[in-house]
Amino acid sequence: MEVVRGLPNIKDSHFGSVITIGNFDGVHRGHQAIIQQLKRKAESHQLPCTVMTFEPHPEEFFSRAHDGTRLTPFREKLELLAHYGVDRLVVVRFNQQFADLSANTFIDQVLVNGLGCKYIVIGDDFRFGKGREGDFERLIRAGRRHGFEVENTPTHTLDDERVSSTRIREALSLAKLILAEKLLGHPYYITGVVQHGDKRGRTIGFPTANIGLKQQIAPPNGVYAVRISGLDQEYTGVANIGLRPTIAGGKYLLEVHIFNFERDIYRKKLRIQLIEFIRSEQKFDGLDALQIQIQKDSETAQLILSK
Repeated sequence: MEVVRGLPNIKDSHFGSVITIGNFDGVHRGHQAIIQQLKRKAESHQLPCTVMTFEPHPEEFFSRAHDGTRLTPFREKLELLAHYGVDRLVVVRFNQQFADLSANTFIDQVLVNGLGCKYIVIGDDFRFGKGREGDFERLIRAGRRHGFEVENTPTHTLDDERVSSTRIREALSLAKLILAEKLLGHPYYITGVVQHGDKRGRTIGFPTANIGLKQQIAPPNGVYAVRISGLDQEYTGVANIGLRPTIAGGKYLLEVHIFNFERDIYRKKLRIQLIEFIRSEQKFDGLDALQIQIQKDSETAQLILSK
């Protein structure tokens, strides 16, 4: 997948596009339906299947909130879009200058003169331009003037409810991991680089790989059965999301104890798939009590993962 980083990097070779536009947070089933529709049209036009997305997410820009808001961090979104068959990704830097563009200016300068769009497919709730003035009907009118085709994609539903990033966040907030996976169309996972911690886990027989949680949204604090990839093979383990109240950790972390594994993996990038919620995070009366509970949690996780 070709990645075009920023509107100034659009070249003459990018002229002639079959495109969809959106945040694509989570690249969920609704997004996948749009991409499949786009791919069919791209093949018929013999043009690249192109997605335009924004960095940072517009909601992050306007709220100034950058922690715990995304289903998928930027790099993981790129991987998922490539996996589902996108040929070209145009990443628009979302800043005040871009936010101030009128809908008509965006159409004329970016979609028509920059990308030479032949076909645009958008979700039925898509809005664009300053004050969210642009919508499907405005694109239809512009298409008549400039000679491009516009289609929307119907709302994608699961169990008679709309599939959306908001609904997935709600499922995760309740630790409904199976529902989140059904809505996403792929497993929910957290990625991150293993960082140094205080190494207390190894003193009680349960060394952990620690991953800081910042940008990506996470389910409730607590203990989970997990699968770990990014190493030489897939491993299983037990993980805690939270602040480690027993040792007054204070830092929001995903701590993963990998079963039957003792190697040094600092600076390794791991993908942690949360399989099932075991219990809420709690404070224990010292490390001995914590050690006993982690042993119980590990046994519970192994039972869950063996099914």
